[in-house]
Amino acid sequence: MSMSTGLLASDVGVDADSRFVDVGEVTLHVVDAGPETGEPVVLLHGFPECWYGWHEYVEPLAEAGYRVLVPDQRGYNASEKPTDVGAYHVDSLAGDVTGLLDALGVDDAHLVGHDWGAYVAWWVGLHAPDRLRTLSILNVPHPTAFRRALTRDPRQMLRSWYVLFFQLPYLPERLARTGNWRVLTDLFERSSRPGTFDEADLDRYRTAWAVEGAYRSMLNWYRAIVRANSRPRTTRVETPTLVLWGANDDFLLESLADESVRFCESGRLVTLDDATHWLHHEFPDRILNELTDQFELGP
Repeated sequence: MSMSTGLLASDVGVDADSRFVDVGEVTLHVVDAGPETGEPVVLLHGFPECWYGWHEYVEPLAEAGYRVLVPDQRGYNASEKPTDVGAYHVDSLAGDVTGLLDALGVDDAHLVGHDWGAYVAWWVGLHAPDRLRTLSILNVPHPTAFRRALTRDPRQMLRSWYVLFFQLPYLPERLARTGNWRVLTDLFERSSRPGTFDEADLDRYRTAWAVEGAYRSMLNWYRAIVRANSRPRTTRVETPTLVLWGANDDFLLESLADESVRFCESGRLVTLDDATHWLHHEFPDRILNELTDQFELGP
């Protein structure tokens, strides 16, 4: 397995194609499965994952008749990695999603995101609702609810301390590589239910993190959002929206889930009391069922 290439679908036996798609500003590695005529589903990963974070969902959704598209977001794994921090502005990240749809001739799609992928998904929902059939969010609050918590709630400020650490130059990148990426593997293991990530999973993530420039680019997402201090042009989400929330999230307050749904014209909240931030790994069957139920609400 090549460390310079990153983790591809063929490396882990996923029944899908790895392809490279020019989405406008960058070229993204995209795992593509299912019939081309199926309803499109785009799955967006968060930090510090890559497309592999959704690997358990690709084949079931494809077998159900959906066209499944799982990109490595810019800077991650096998996708292009701009060096400038400004290249990771959330407008550009959301533009990669609509650019992917344009490049593949897709008018609209069901959009699903977890963690940073959920933040990007919110942004697409707020700025390009015409490109979405449905919106599904996993454990990241609506941008306006998140901003309020980060400026008004000391509990959320404490939980987000690492964002400030990531603003430091060079040091976070250097520390992450020590002990065979022990900081990141410990993060997974400490913040998830026991046994959620096995050694094979962690090895695959190590492959993605070790791609030249990848981890710096992953941190640049955090650096860009702090520097830009971006606000969405609107706060109301028109697309039918599902918010899935693991109640035992170490990083985000559960109250943010309720607040987020209030910004949705047609929103519903499903809370998993036994789940953590990594709910899509911990309860894949439950999450898959909730997602396919949500997809039926689309046009």
